[in-house]
Amino acid sequence: MEPFAKGSWIERLRTVPAAMALPVGIFGLFVLLVLPIPPLMLDIFFVLNIAIAVAVLMVALNARAPLDFSSFPSVLLFATLLRLALNVASTRIVLVNGHEGGAAAGEIIQSFGQFLVEGNFAVGLFVFCILLIINMIVITKGAGRVSEVSARFVLDALPGKQMAIDADIAAGLITADEARERRREVTIEADFYGSMDGASKFVKGDAIAALLILGVNIIAGFALGMISHGLSAGEAGELYITLAVGDALVAQVPALLLSIAAAAIVTRVADKRDLSGQIGGQFSDPRGWLPVAGILAAIGTVPAMPQMIFLPAAAIAGGIWWELYKKANAPVAEEEPQEEPSPDKIDITEVSDQTLVTIELGYGLIHLVDETKDAPLLTRITGIRKQLSRELGFVLPQFRIRDTLEAGANDYAVKLGGLVIAGGAVKPGKLLAIDTGEVRAKPPYIGLGFTGEYTRDPSFDCPALWIDPSARDFATAEGFMCVDASTVVATHANQELLAQCYQLLGPSEVNAVIEDLKARAPALIDAVHPDPLSLAALTRILRALLADGIGLNHPQPLFTSLALGLQTTQDFDAVIDTVRADLGARLVARAALPQERLKVVTLEANLESAILGGMIDPSTGQPLIEPDCAGMIVEKVNSAIKEAGGPIAMVVQPPARRAVAGLLKQRAARALVLSINELPPAQPVEVIAVIGQDQPPATGLPAPAAESDAQSVVAEAVSA
Repeated sequence: MEPFAKGSWIERLRTVPAAMALPVGIFGLFVLLVLPIPPLMLDIFFVLNIAIAVAVLMVALNARAPLDFSSFPSVLLFATLLRLALNVASTRIVLVNGHEGGAAAGEIIQSFGQFLVEGNFAVGLFVFCILLIINMIVITKGAGRVSEVSARFVLDALPGKQMAIDADIAAGLITADEARERRREVTIEADFYGSMDGASKFVKGDAIAALLILGVNIIAGFALGMISHGLSAGEAGELYITLAVGDALVAQVPALLLSIAAAAIVTRVADKRDLSGQIGGQFSDPRGWLPVAGILAAIGTVPAMPQMIFLPAAAIAGGIWWELYKKANAPVAEEEPQEEPSPDKIDITEVSDQTLVTIELGYGLIHLVDETKDAPLLTRITGIRKQLSRELGFVLPQFRIRDTLEAGANDYAVKLGGLVIAGGAVKPGKLLAIDTGEVRAKPPYIGLGFTGEYTRDPSFDCPALWIDPSARDFATAEGFMCVDASTVVATHANQELLAQCYQLLGPSEVNAVIEDLKARAPALIDAVHPDPLSLAALTRILRALLADGIGLNHPQPLFTSLALGLQTTQDFDAVIDTVRADLGARLVARAALPQERLKVVTLEANLESAILGGMIDPSTGQPLIEPDCAGMIVEKVNSAIKEAGGPIAMVVQPPARRAVAGLLKQRAARALVLSINELPPAQPVEVIAVIGQDQPPATGLPAPAAESDAQSVVAEAVSA
């Protein structure tokens, strides 16, 4: 075991002083309130009190936002308690030892009582009263009012901020972690201003307590000096009132500093700069200093005014204006002329596009990405990228949106690796009313209470109408779903990118997944990468699994299955089949819930045997399905999908899975092709169709080898 390992007893012992500092400090305050202390200790605590007040003021001035000093209300409470405890301790020393002379109560009280007010206690009383008025009437009262108003505004705005966070997370603009962080900030802000509203009362109460303590010290000092120590009224007044005033001034100076800090905190406006930089930046405009210099000079020319003060001040203001004026109008340093590139030189950036996903817009759609008009398409594309990243389990590369003159004004195209995977045309300023199956009228929807241009939704190929925004309510009442042009483009891009998501996964994304999982399960990564799978080989396998619908958003069970599969074989196809069989429940979940009956379509045994015994593709070793037979299978599967009203599963023998999956991938996208080995044992199934039953053998296929009931095959596989 390492001598200073994290979590060891030595490490825990190191945290004790920091954890005990606050309780020990509070206990020290009670000691000051109850027990007498020597004058030297009182001087030390007075210096500490002033240092704390200055430190709090500096932190308040350097904070960029009020919440940067969120602990200020608690700090103000403890600083006030310290000052009151010192008042009690100093009162005890003044009343007990005051007859011995000024030094008996400590050098700091003596210095404030004699040097700062030149030994005249009457002047000290007036100075103390003025400081008290400034603190209570001006600073504390103003800061308290600002805190009260700020707390009210923050609490009134709290529901709106919460709704804005909910809207952003629903639109996919922020993640759940970002939403939690923003909610935490909103809660802290409300708590802070509510606490500041109450904390300002501490300063006001402290000022009142200082006035009462001063009166107690003066009255009690007179009484004790004349009764207990036999002093005359003049001697008692000179000794005790001087010490009482010095004590009051010592306490009032840090109180004034804390009041200024509180006022600076609550009057702050959030800015990237601290308070000094914020004020300095806003006073750096030269236009404000020339009038200052002129007015001071004009006052200085009046005979009754002290010209030796006003005229130098005017000269200083004029100098500040001149320096700021020169700085504001200084010519921008011109860059050194660069050599013109040689006309025969071609840079690699001129001939290559490093962006994987590009969305091209015609010039009529530029307003969809105009930030002055809220850029609705940019917002939706950002949300789509975040949503796809969460579904697929890796961070998608940044999308690029650009205009092009090669397309029509209202055309758009989605390119993946330079190839167009989606495209179409939208009508800006119009809404697309999509028939999702709830509209009673039939296409082309003639005779409705509104008019529109008939079209089809590019994402799901549903019948639709382009309508005016004013007809939205009528269309919604008829059962249409209305979306704007930016939503049409974003949804189409989302559908096509999801269908070809495996092409978005590269070695860089795989390496990021590996590094993230390695921090949590290093042994699991060591079993897969770099031995026996290199980064390129692992990327190939993960892309194949992604194409089959197994995402990387839950990498630990996926890599566990992969590691176990690699123990038996390292053949690419065999590893894929092993992982698919192990994660069959994730595949079936795309078509049915765990306790829901999976609607299954199978191939008749003779037909399946004919496919497996037919021609073989020499390059892949997979069976080749004869065209007429392939057309019949696609037709039957689509009919089954239509009757089922949702996704179905096509269950075949393991050797036929790849051939059938390749056939149906583009022609029947809602059919999930599974081998019998990939069905979870507890998954209930319902065979809704057997393709090839009551069908003559396809032309060119070998004669059937045996007869078998397909439904019983599936049932036996499930029971096994």
